[in-house]
Amino acid sequence: MNVPVWVWLAVIGGLLVVLAFDLWIVDRGEPREFSLRQAGFWVGFYVTLAVLFGIGLWVIAGPTPAGQFIAGYLTEYSLSVDNLFVFYIIMTRFAVPKVYQHKVLLIGIVMALVMRGIFIAIGAAALANFGWLFYVFGAFLIYTAVQLVRQFGEEEHLEENAVLRWARRVLPHTDDYVGARITVKVDGKRLVTPLLIVMIAIGTTDLLFALDSIPAIFGLTTDAFIVFTANAFALMGLRQLYFLLGGLLQKLVYLSFGLAFILGFIGVKLILEALHSSGVSWAPEVPIWVSLSVIVVTMAVTTVISLIKVRRDVRAGKENTTPASVEQG
Repeated sequence: MNVPVWVWLAVIGGLLVVLAFDLWIVDRGEPREFSLRQAGFWVGFYVTLAVLFGIGLWVIAGPTPAGQFIAGYLTEYSLSVDNLFVFYIIMTRFAVPKVYQHKVLLIGIVMALVMRGIFIAIGAAALANFGWLFYVFGAFLIYTAVQLVRQFGEEEHLEENAVLRWARRVLPHTDDYVGARITVKVDGKRLVTPLLIVMIAIGTTDLLFALDSIPAIFGLTTDAFIVFTANAFALMGLRQLYFLLGGLLQKLVYLSFGLAFILGFIGVKLILEALHSSGVSWAPEVPIWVSLSVIVVTMAVTTVISLIKVRRDVRAGKENTTPASVEQG
């Protein structure tokens, strides 16, 4: 899809205006905790924006680009749910007060969006010039899918990346938080607060997650405009999803299996379509509606069986608590 420069600028400008409005509405006045009601409203707001954007694509460019956007958006959003586990670990490790967590997530995600934009531009240019990269991306997604299955049940942990280690070592910082400020002057010297370090942790960690998600969406479409907008809409609603899901995150016990299946499917799709483009007659092209159906059904089934598993475990735990054992306690 040939998108004029002014459309790119208009979309990016619109996204920035929405994010600025979001930040102004939420952070005006005294810092406060992000309520469940607020989270639900903003998640609905950003999902509605994504749906309206998809409808606009359908009207202007046709069903195929619209289907690619929706499939890409759902894939990125699904993969982002897994990211929330690590975001929770980061917040806990740095003991971020709840009243500042929404600001940390917003700034961190904006940083990630900028870096992802650069990553997408490089990836689109590389794929346009080096067709063999489709095989590399496909194999990488299949490998990632296998790793997700193998790591099932292992506890999530935070591994500090090079940027975060550099920031903690080089940037002079205070030991404690100073309200919602990211820098503060102490004895005439400008110091950063732990809030900035956490923002860097969120942004750079999300970029590492993009190593999985960007190849996945390129497996659905090579259109850089669709890839970028799908990522942008998924990221914009991510911080509200963090607060809305809350304890539900711990109940999605089979999430890794669902994501592994999606990544594996897209990896195989990439390789098949690369073979088809190379003239291999038996290799089919997978229609976008098939990809969209696989993504939606997989996530729905994963969520349902996860909740059933948790409910059964809770019920079994109650049944195992006999009156005798209660008396002994």
